[in-house]
Amino acid sequence: MSRKYFGTDGIRDRANSGNMTAETALRVGMAAGSLFTRGNHRHRVVIGKDTRLSGYMIEPALVAGFTTVGMDVFQFGPVPTPAVAMLTRSLRADLGVMISASHNPYHDNGIKLFGPDGFKLSDEMEIKIERLMDSDLGVVRADAKDLGRATRIEDAQARYIEFAKRTLPRHLRLDGLRVVVDCANGAAYKVAPEALWELGAEVIPVGVTPDGFNINQECGSTSPKTLCDHVKNLRADIGIALDGDADRVLICDEKGQLIDGDQLMALIAVTWARADRLSTNGIVATVMSNLGLEQFLQSNDLSLVRTAVGDRYVVEHMRKHGYNVGGEHSGHIVLRDFSTTGDGLIAALQVLAVVAAEGQPVSEICNLFEPLPQILKNVRFKNGTPLEDEYVKQAVLDGEAQLGQAGRVLLRKSGTEPLIRIMAEGNDEVLVKQVVNDIASAVQSAAV
Repeated sequence: MSRKYFGTDGIRDRANSGNMTAETALRVGMAAGSLFTRGNHRHRVVIGKDTRLSGYMIEPALVAGFTTVGMDVFQFGPVPTPAVAMLTRSLRADLGVMISASHNPYHDNGIKLFGPDGFKLSDEMEIKIERLMDSDLGVVRADAKDLGRATRIEDAQARYIEFAKRTLPRHLRLDGLRVVVDCANGAAYKVAPEALWELGAEVIPVGVTPDGFNINQECGSTSPKTLCDHVKNLRADIGIALDGDADRVLICDEKGQLIDGDQLMALIAVTWARADRLSTNGIVATVMSNLGLEQFLQSNDLSLVRTAVGDRYVVEHMRKHGYNVGGEHSGHIVLRDFSTTGDGLIAALQVLAVVAAEGQPVSEICNLFEPLPQILKNVRFKNGTPLEDEYVKQAVLDGEAQLGQAGRVLLRKSGTEPLIRIMAEGNDEVLVKQVVNDIASAVQSAAV
């Protein structure tokens, strides 16, 4: 079923237009709040946000919606998305809300919803919210005596910092490590540097002067050159790049070389397996993770299970089958021993724990396998369904035959834009590029 408001990760649009207006936020609050007021207890919803200017518009509209249906609102101010998920459970809230468009520019914003268990809402629940949003919401208004109250929680950031620190062994310290942390002028601009400093690291913060407009602007995990340059110029031991809501992370080694989510998952998987902490004999990743990761895990008697693109699908599979490590190439790392969603800071702390324990350079610790050449290409289309075109299907079959068992081809439609995303990988980079170009030509012919 097609959805009007929710996409692959909550509701997201350009601020003050489309699906991201104060009116929409008000209706989200009323609809979601009414569906989560169950029982006779005093119902609670927690709200966090990143540093976008439009947060000042979206937050009060949500507060009005939730209080209208009788929910008490706890406002955190700027905190990472995983902090909202954690605090939803910690405060025994009925619902959690994060106002953020993650890695998008400042002019976008979004609304992510978490259930009382700290996990993102299911597709089925989002559809129920949508239906209610488009109905007569007057019937869900609370009586005047039952309206909710709004309270600002001043120590939300401190609570999350303590939570993050407790994911490491109590005796472990980061003394002697020089760490550059790029917070993308986003939600973690206070908590990430503070947590690292309290653990003993020498911290060099970058992207910690948000002004409402500069979130993700030439900084953070979407623009890692800033981090890499700082690490090289300041001779740091490691660099950590978060995105706007700090649910993803990339690492930079002491040479200024970037380390992606696949390498981080490989490190955590083998480290946890050796410590008998891996709950299954493998990890969960998406179809976009490099084949080199899969081959590396197999060489260590571990498996890789792939899901559709999107951290919610990774988490769903982890929950269903008992995995405690999963994530995406982009840096969404989900460690279910600690979190119910991707957590950039906690993933970075797990890497730092290995670095501190082994005393080796990050370049030696984190580069565990050689990625296979992987080529990505986007083709825009106007009409039709290019993926169903027989010419396109044949081009894919021909590409797979050329790459053989050592490679793979993936086509998928973007969930947010009229794009067909083409990916191929294999041992021969020239051949991989040729296969991608041949398939792209077929898609372009079918996409007119």
